[in-house]
Amino acid sequence: MCVCQTMEVGKYGKNASRAGDRGVLLEPFIHQVGGHSSMMRYDDHTVCKPLITREQRFYESLPPEMKEFTPEYKGVVSVCFEGDSDGYINLVAYPFVENETLEQDDMPERDQPRRKHSRRSLHRSSSSIEHKEEKPGLASDSTESIQEMKSPKMDLHIHSDVPFQMLDGNSGLSSEKISYNPWSLRCHKQQLSRMRSESKDRKLYKFLLLENVVHHFRFPCVLDLKMGTRQHGDDASEEKAARQMKKCEQSTSATLGVRVCGMQVYQLDTGHYLCRNKYYGRGLSIEGFRNALYQYLHNGIELRKDLFEPILTKLRSLKAVLVRQASYRFYSSSLLIIYDGKDSRAGMFLERRAEMRLKRVDSSLCESLQDGTSTEPSPSAQPKVDVRMIDFAHSTFKGFRDDPTVHDGPDMGYVFGLESLINIMEQMRDENQ
Repeated sequence: MCVCQTMEVGKYGKNASRAGDRGVLLEPFIHQVGGHSSMMRYDDHTVCKPLITREQRFYESLPPEMKEFTPEYKGVVSVCFEGDSDGYINLVAYPFVENETLEQDDMPERDQPRRKHSRRSLHRSSSSIEHKEEKPGLASDSTESIQEMKSPKMDLHIHSDVPFQMLDGNSGLSSEKISYNPWSLRCHKQQLSRMRSESKDRKLYKFLLLENVVHHFRFPCVLDLKMGTRQHGDDASEEKAARQMKKCEQSTSATLGVRVCGMQVYQLDTGHYLCRNKYYGRGLSIEGFRNALYQYLHNGIELRKDLFEPILTKLRSLKAVLVRQASYRFYSSSLLIIYDGKDSRAGMFLERRAEMRLKRVDSSLCESLQDGTSTEPSPSAQPKVDVRMIDFAHSTFKGFRDDPTVHDGPDMGYVFGLESLINIMEQMRDENQ
C-alpha cells in the first residue's frame, strides 16, 4: 500500500532509495521552459509528470523509428503529497502497484485513491525558500493560497549554479535573477494548488516517468516549439476548439505551422540564462519568430553558427520519419531543441581562462589559451544537440484506443511546421556564413 510513512528524505538521484517504505522525494524540474503540467525531477536521468491515460498509451504504442525523437518512457509511479501546518507540501514517489489505485479511463488526468492514507509528516530539510513574487491570476492572492504554494524542497539540491532571468514583462520577474526557470516555478505552484484544492482525502496520484532529455547537457539551452497548424484534439469541446483555433490564427501557428512556447538560452557574457515564455511566443510575427530563433542561437557573444548543420540534420531526419506515419496526428504536442550553452569555442575559452585565474598558473600557459593553440576544442568537432517531440495528451492514430475519428496520411500541419523551421534556419545559415 502506498502510504506516506515517516521516512528519510534528502537522498536524490541514483542514491534515492525506492525499497520498502522509502520513497523518492520529487523536486521541481528547474529547466522546464513551457507546458502547463509541472515536470518534477525524479533523479538525474528521469523526470515525471501527472499521468494522462492517452499520453501513457501513446508512449507505449510508439513506432520504433519515432523513439529516437521522443523521451524514453520509463513507466508509472504513485505519488503522495503531504501538507503541514505551515502550508508546506512534499511530493514523494513510490513504486506503482496496479491493484491499489482506480482505473483512470474516466479520469484522464489524475486518480482517486482507493482508500484514505496516513497523514504522518515527512522529515523536511532545514533549508527552504519562500517565493514572494507571484503573477496576478496564477492563484488566489489570499494568505492561505500563498502558504500552500511554499515548498521547502526548493533548496540547493535543485538550484542551478547559473541564474535565470525572464525577459518578458508579463512574468512579474523581469528584473529578478533566480535559480530555476521562472516558468517551472509557475507550473509547480499551480500543480500544488490543484492537488491541495481537489480534496483533503485525495492523496494518491499517478505520474509518468520519462527520460530527462537535458541530463547530457551542463548548460542546457532549450527551445520549446508548439508544432502544427491545429492544436485542439478530436475530443475537444466546441468552446475549447474555438479557443485553440483563435490562438493559432493570431500567431505563427497559422502562417508557419510553429510558434515559440518557451525558451532559455545561456549567455556567455553575463553568465545567466535568458528566458521567454509562451505569451511572448504568441505575439510574434513571422519576422519576430526569426528573431527569436536567432536569439536562441546567440550566446551573448556570438551566433552559434556551428549549431546550424547538426540541428538541421536532426530536423530533416524527424521530417522523414513523420511523413511515413500515416494517420498519426500530434495535436498540441511540442518539439524541444536542445544544445549546450558552453559547448563552443568561445565558451570553452572563457571557462578555461577563468580556471587558469583561479589556479594561478604560469603566464606561458595563459598565453597558450589566448593563442588558442592547444586548449580550444577541435573546429571539426560538432556540438551535441538534441531534438525531441513531447506532450502527447491529444495525439491519435488509426486504431488507437478505438478513437472514432480516423485521419488519412501524415500530419501535414506538423510537417509544415518542420519545413518552415528548416527553411528559416537554412536562410539564417546562408546569411551568416
